[in-house]
Amino acid sequence: MGAAVALVAVAAAACGSSGADERGSGPLRVAATVAPITSIVAAVGGDRVEITGIVPEGTNSHTFEPEPSVAELLSTVDVVFVNGLKLEEPTVDLAGSTLKDGAEIVELGTESIPESDYIYDFSFPEKDGRPNPHLWTDPKYAESYARIVRDTFVRRDRRNAAYYGANYETFSAMIGRLDRAMRQAFATIPDGNRKLLTYHDAYAYFAESYDWEIVGAIQVSDFEDPTARDVAGLIDQVRTEQVPAIFGSEVFPSPVLEQIGRETGATYVDVLRDDDLPGRPGAPEHSWMGLMREDYVVMTKALGGDASALEAVDITPPLPDTARSPQ
Repeated sequence: MGAAVALVAVAAAACGSSGADERGSGPLRVAATVAPITSIVAAVGGDRVEITGIVPEGTNSHTFEPEPSVAELLSTVDVVFVNGLKLEEPTVDLAGSTLKDGAEIVELGTESIPESDYIYDFSFPEKDGRPNPHLWTDPKYAESYARIVRDTFVRRDRRNAAYYGANYETFSAMIGRLDRAMRQAFATIPDGNRKLLTYHDAYAYFAESYDWEIVGAIQVSDFEDPTARDVAGLIDQVRTEQVPAIFGSEVFPSPVLEQIGRETGATYVDVLRDDDLPGRPGAPEHSWMGLMREDYVVMTKALGGDASALEAVDITPPLPDTARSPQ
């Protein structure tokens, strides 16, 4: 499909024409945008759907412009899952003009949060009308995404409803275990250390749910480099608040964060991931669960906590129950 389209998961076998509801034969064909969302969709869809990711891993999703080959893909799918909250507007616009009759766009983030809970901040100021869109770093919203995906698949492919429901329940249980481990690990971080200065402003909803403080982010609202004044302000804040560690991206190195670390004595940790998944495709850690576990292990350790509860979380989903397959 071209360089801009990454094939993430393909159905192992078509369901056959007898398993199709009102949509013709074969599995549901689905597209999704960023890798964490594609992973969540795949966890629910399993081998009953054919899933293609649109945004290559390690790409800035805020500035991503789909290549012409994406239009070809979008003309063939039944559902396009996007985050919404104005994160992927070029892709949404292209889908709106390309989708075949009966296909739909599902905005998982927009459907998961009321406007009253939108977070606007230094990277996403309210005057621009674009709330912080990074809901998926908060497990409660990831579970909401999965629930919406389940409902969408059940509505479009009723014969496999039990299968999608079982996959959702498995994923939901895994999220519950992750949440408990996160809270256990975070409780070991010394008082006053739950502070985040990151490359990208991706953890605002997470911070609200788990009682962390967002100090700032280097990538400002226009996605250009911060000004010298911005950097000086962050250096002062890190010193004043005695922030022990600051976090850069493995994909987008930040000389600015390195500078702040040098001038403040804060440890610079440059291995966080936002939209790209750890490990190799097909490995258990190459998933939303793997991404969240890795990021929160890194944060916990760097801020002086014990991450063993998180490291012990099993992110490998159980083998599918063949009894759930349609007859």
